[in-house]
Amino acid sequence: MKPKTVGKLIVTTPTALTIRIEREFDAPRELLFDAHTRADLVKRWLLGPGDWSMPECEIDLRVGGEYRYLWRHPAKGDMGLNGKFVDIDPPAKLVTTERFDDEWYPGECTNTIEFKSVAGKTRMVLTMKYQSEEARNVALKSPMDEGIEAGYERLDVLLMPA
Repeated sequence: MKPKTVGKLIVTTPTALTIRIEREFDAPRELLFDAHTRADLVKRWLLGPGDWSMPECEIDLRVGGEYRYLWRHPAKGDMGLNGKFVDIDPPAKLVTTERFDDEWYPGECTNTIEFKSVAGKTRMVLTMKYQSEEARNVALKSPMDEGIEAGYERLDVLLMPA
């Protein structure tokens, strides 16, 4: 797949099992790391497009610790996700597993998020590794990238200096 741009996201498929998403944020990587690991912040931006809310957000930030997200939409209902923290290297890297309650792609996914300082900004690189090419392709065909960008647009606002 040729690189695809959605908003400020650059989406590529480096291997048959992975999707790579890159995006730059006008904030230090410490803030980006916190925004991905503190429940009070995650609930404010990780919502996707439209009328989604996050009534449940639990994070046990330690290797082997678990997290749980539950999103709610007035017309579409609930969507839940859980996973474990595999590697935590603040503020440079975060590795987690993820599995949706209602499996819309087969198996589990491992997400590696790297936060790189670049000229006063942060380049975030998210690599999602699926258990099969079929699972990766199902994810690619979904509007996942649009939902991710909608969340990151909220995150841009959250990270703005007061």
